[in-house]
Amino acid sequence: MLDIYARARRVMADAGNPTQWGTLYPRAEVVADDVREGRSLLLVDDGRDDAGHDGIGHDGIGRPAERVLAQFALCRGRDPAYASIDGRWLDDDPYVTIHRLASSGVERGSARRCLMWAVSTCANVRVDTHRRNSAMLHILESLGFTRCGIITTLGDRDDPHRIAFQRHDRIA
Repeated sequence: MLDIYARARRVMADAGNPTQWGTLYPRAEVVADDVREGRSLLLVDDGRDDAGHDGIGHDGIGRPAERVLAQFALCRGRDPAYASIDGRWLDDDPYVTIHRLASSGVERGSARRCLMWAVSTCANVRVDTHRRNSAMLHILESLGFTRCGIITTLGDRDDPHRIAFQRHDRIA
């Protein structure tokens, strides 16, 4: 998981967004805490490419090895960073927050698939991203998330402002 986050930091920096995660975020203890608290979710496949060929070998008993395509933290309950917003949330209903979404780079569209899963599983989803994260901004807008305003992250003194989004698919 740490390798995937390191890759994501490099990709963001190469795309002109070097400050969203800097060089250290998320720290190993944050990732370990996400795992321990059951917030970490992985998008995996069966190790086969689109043509059905094995991607990276076998697991030792003849099955193709799974590959991690993307990962994220799904946080339930109120997020302290979202308590104050320069703008307005869609509502005050209970929600989940997506944090630390990162693709492994193995398969295109993996981050989008994670967000699609989240909105199909949880009716009310909030997420934020940096103004320079053009890839994430595009994905969120194309998936029907509403831009709600600007929040200030709690752990980033140098570049704390993030664009906040919400998607609430009310069930009739």
